[in-house]
Amino acid sequence: MKPGILYGVSVGTGDPELITVKGLRILQTSDIIAFPAGINNRPGIAQNIIERWLQPQQQILPLKFPYTQDVEVLQAAWSEAADQVWQYLDQGVNITFACLGDVSFYSTFTYLAQALERSHPEAKIETVPGVCSPMAIASVLKIPLTINHQRLAVLPALHTVKELEIALDWAEIIVLLKVSSVYQQVWQILEQRNLLNSSYIVEKATFPEQKIYDDLANYPQLKLSYFSIMLINNS
Repeated sequence: MKPGILYGVSVGTGDPELITVKGLRILQTSDIIAFPAGINNRPGIAQNIIERWLQPQQQILPLKFPYTQDVEVLQAAWSEAADQVWQYLDQGVNITFACLGDVSFYSTFTYLAQALERSHPEAKIETVPGVCSPMAIASVLKIPLTINHQRLAVLPALHTVKELEIALDWAEIIVLLKVSSVYQQVWQILEQRNLLNSSYIVEKATFPEQKIYDDLANYPQLKLSYFSIMLINNS
């Protein structure tokens, strides 16, 4: 018996209609649908996005990925999830993993796939690209992400403000993915560089509760959710 296929399907940033035609086809024809489990037994974000597309006969498989920076804990979780997935793949069952945003853009699926490849090199894995957060916020703001020869910098997290200073010295467009915890420091740098009027924040892009903040000079202090992204036009 041939092993089943593990599909990593990008489901977009919040709007259920952002999934591709190919992604939807694979999602609806797979035997089992996996996704990161939600917190405290609540549905996860990816699960909520795809819920309307699932078929009654499909089995769901929530996988636990702890919210921690402890590498050993994370690796153990990825290995455990890979073992859970392989139990089905080994029986010839196809699994689709629903991935928030794009499957190759800072995705949990990457770690699952790598763990599966390490433990079972014979596993077959396929991915379907989709809409990631920088593209989503540009669409929400009704502006192009980049034009002409503009250089783009994407910073997944700021550990020191120096990282932003360096990016501002060479890139025309900067996207900060995890801006909520460092917003005040970032705001001060933007004020010093006269960039507040050309910077934007989109909170929960493409979700029903989406919020947009522009002209950031009016917002020296904001309490933002984890899913808040800043776009800085430095051109």
